[in-house]
Amino acid sequence: MHTPSNPFKQALRAQRAQIGLWVGLAHAYTAEICAGAGFDWLLVDGEHAPNDASTLLAQAQAIAAYPATHAIARVPSGQGELGKMLVKQYLDLGFQTLLVPMIDTPQQAAEMVRALRYPPEGVRGMAGARASRWGRLPDYAREANAQACLLVQAETTTALEHLDAIAATEGVDGVFIGPADLSASMGHVGNPGHPQVQAAIEDAIARIRRAGKAPGILTSDEAQARHYLALGALFVAVGLDSALLARATQALAQAFKDTPGPARAARGSVY
Repeated sequence: MHTPSNPFKQALRAQRAQIGLWVGLAHAYTAEICAGAGFDWLLVDGEHAPNDASTLLAQAQAIAAYPATHAIARVPSGQGELGKMLVKQYLDLGFQTLLVPMIDTPQQAAEMVRALRYPPEGVRGMAGARASRWGRLPDYAREANAQACLLVQAETTTALEHLDAIAATEGVDGVFIGPADLSASMGHVGNPGHPQVQAAIEDAIARIRRAGKAPGILTSDEAQARHYLALGALFVAVGLDSALLARATQALAQAFKDTPGPARAARGSVY
């Protein structure tokens, strides 16, 4: 058995745009539904969703049944010993690509690079876990470093000040711009569409590309997503599972509540 390659990392290096979906409902059942939709990648969220190691594992297993879709995990923190411990655990679960939030300096980015790699390039601890098929991949420890993909989040004004150095950090594969936190950091809480925020995002995408790295972002606005792709963003999340469910259920309920009188039966699919 050979150590699996990382198709997402290969696509970014080839500058092929990858379209993804944020997965925050924290259950393998919904993750599998999303995995069958045809996205290039799904982001399983360990920062703002109620996930733990068990739910992350179950979702990784569900997504693995759909090899055209790559599972990415976001760790809750990228700071200090806690960040290193979480990175190690997520990698051992089998995730090859990690998104690390709130990286403000190149020193923090370099620390996360080392956390993703086995010695001598890094400090990742050795374990015969799911990632190595419980030791059945004989070359895993020697080959895993090359397949690990690190995406760091720049989501503060401090991060933008250090963006060129963060993007230039060896071992960082992509930099994700967090519009919500960035807008808050810039004094425009809840308004990522503010012209100053959008100008900063566009500038950041250009700077990340100049560094030879992949820019990434999340937006559920189709026109905005296409705009970011045209600017050179290479991994773009175009929606969130929770938002899709909330909007679709609300729209369905409202469609009937706004209809006066008894509803007339219509032809359509049934469950």
